[in-house]
Amino acid sequence: MLREALHAKIHHATVTYCDADYVGSITIDRDLLDASGMRANEKVLVADCDSAARFETYVIAGDRGSGVIGVNGACARLSGIGHKLIVMSFCLLDDAEFAAHRPRVVIVGAGNRVAQVTQYDAE
Repeated sequence: MLREALHAKIHHATVTYCDADYVGSITIDRDLLDASGMRANEKVLVADCDSAARFETYVIAGDRGSGVIGVNGACARLSGIGHKLIVMSFCLLDDAEFAAHRPRVVIVGAGNRVAQVTQYDAE
């Protein structure tokens, strides 16, 4: 049996732009992607801490060091510039993998820079 588990989380990134006319996705600074282990085109769940909206989309890599967090497409109507987001990716693990898995968490600071990288404890 496989279980769905948190793979990585980017916590409290600030939206820098919303573009409802874009085809879809969330644009994330490559530095945040590298720190979290998330990849371009990966499916993510986004929780907007200000609007309480939750939506699924996929990642587009933004320019490294830009601090960009862009909510694109229809999801742009669920968020806003300055909103705080939690971006989560998930993975499928068998029981042995699940027992040892430690999700990576990136705490975001000012300018959408990596403030801290930590991991949750294994089971």
